Parts: sequence; C-alpha cells; structure tokens
Amino acid sequence: MNLQQLRYVTEVARRGLNISAAAAALHTSQPGISKRIRELEEELGVAIFVRAGKRLAALTEPGRAVLEIAARVLAEAANLRRAGRDFAERGTGTLTIATTHTQARYALPRAVAAFKRRYPKVQLFIHQGSPVQICEQVAADEADVGIATEQIGEHPALVALPCYEWNRCVVVPPGHALLRARPLTLEALARHPIVTYDYAYANRSLVSRAFAQRGLAPEVVLTAFDSDVIKTYVELGLGVGILAKMAFDPRRDRALRAIDASHLFPTSTAQLGLRRGAYLRRFAYDFIELFAPRLSRTLVAKMLAGPVGSTYEL
Repeated sequence: MNLQQLRYVTEVARRGLNISAAAAALHTSQPGISKRIRELEEELGVAIFVRAGKRLAALTEPGRAVLEIAARVLAEAANLRRAGRDFAERGTGTLTIATTHTQARYALPRAVAAFKRRYPKVQLFIHQGSPVQICEQVAADEADVGIATEQIGEHPALVALPCYEWNRCVVVPPGHALLRARPLTLEALARHPIVTYDYAYANRSLVSRAFAQRGLAPEVVLTAFDSDVIKTYVELGLGVGILAKMAFDPRRDRALRAIDASHLFPTSTAQLGLRRGAYLRRFAYDFIELFAPRLSRTLVAKMLAGPVGSTYEL
C-alpha cells in the first residue's frame, strides 16, 4: 500500500468514477490507475468499486470506508510536507487564496500589500471563482484559504471563521429618480429594472427574499458574478444596481452615485474557510490575522483542531 494508490482512489471518486478524467488530472495513464487500484483491492481483500464491464459504476460499502480513511491519510501526508517546509524554508513558499471577485478586488488589497511587505519571498496566488468553486478548491487542498460570504459555513470539510459584516448599496447614474427617494424603500426600488449578483451567491437570495416578503417582484434584467460588471451595465442605463457597499468607490466610480441600502436588506458576513485538520504554515496564520485581526493564530489553530460543528461567532 502506498500514497500513490490512495491518491488514485480518491481522485477517481472525486471525478465521478471517471478514470480517464482522473488520469488527465494526475498526468498519468488510465491503465496505470486501473492497475494500482486493483493492486490495492487485492492487498486489502475487498472491492473498492462496483464494476460494470470496464466501467466503474459505484463505490462499494467497504470502498466508502477506504475512501474516507484515504482522504485523512493524504491530508496528513500533506500536513507533514508543510510542517517540514515550515521549519526548513522559513519565509519562503506559496500561499494560495481562493475568493470571489468582490473580495479580491475590494477587501483583500490592504492585507495582501502588508503581507508582501512582510514576506517578500512568499509567492501569493489568488484564484477567483464562485463560492462553490472556492469551497471545492480548499477542500481538495488546491487552495490554503477560502474567502466568501456563501457556502463555506455549509461545507462539511471546512472550518468557517467569520471575518467581517457587510451590507449593500444601490448604484444609479447621476440625476436618477431614486436619488430623490427619501428614505429609499423596496417599493421605490422595485419600480426599476435591477442589475445584481448571480444566483450562485446566497446574498442574492437575501435580496430576493426581502422583496418577496413585501409582496414585490422586481424585474432582474441582468446578473453577474463581478461587481464591476454590474456597475458597467448600470452606467449603460440597463437598470439600477444592487451590490456590496464595499464595491463602490466614489473616487473611481465617478459616473455613478451610491444610495445606502443597509436598512432594506439583512447584513451578510464574509467568512474565511480552511480545510479541517490542515497544517497551516506560519505565514498563512499571519495573512489571516492581517485580513481579519480578531482571528489570532491561537484561535484559528483551535478551530482547525476542533470537532465538526464547532463554531466561532463575531
């Protein structure tokens, strides 16, 4: 039994039992993966997969148990490598952050700049994606840290740590009728076409729910993952935008005006996601604290080692 066999089993399961897709992801051959899996099954004395001819059809009951243990073994092997590098290569390495466009564009820059001043030899990678993609990358050990408002708290493999609370604003062109609405109401907002976030973002659901609770059904004419795309189409006159308040900068967004909407919609909480049980290098802890000062190394380490279901509140 070796780590390569365990890696092949977990990747095949992750790829929906598609050996070809697993082989491509691992840069190896399909026959090689099949051979190593059969060798592992022979050594363990159980079938890991149900086979239909040459195709894998399902995981067996012992296969599910093997997969769960294999994932833990591979995670601990990765932790050992990180621990070794942490002591042997102080101040060097890589840190990968998976996050949404809004977080990368508006919430992260100050922490990133401070981190690079402190750790100039650490390579920093920022992967932008949807909340679901962010969770998958952290759970699969493709990213060290995930930052989003949605999904992180629901993912069983991740520890979710709240970072900060935020709310929304409405953006309109200069001279728009909503600028004269005092105070701004959902009824007034619903009279105009809406440009806002895609349904992949749970905060879009909060906005929709607020309208629905008042019996309103505004016309959503365009959705996007990207706050800057929303602002672009508001400038073009497609509608009024609903976006994160942090995404409006009056110095940059001179062609738009912002109206506070925090009284109309529930507050949201940006969360930091970490793979449960992961070993974080010291510079990763420092980055987290630069981004969210209340998340000290002691607190984060405690939560990483805590049982499933343990939580930390702002």
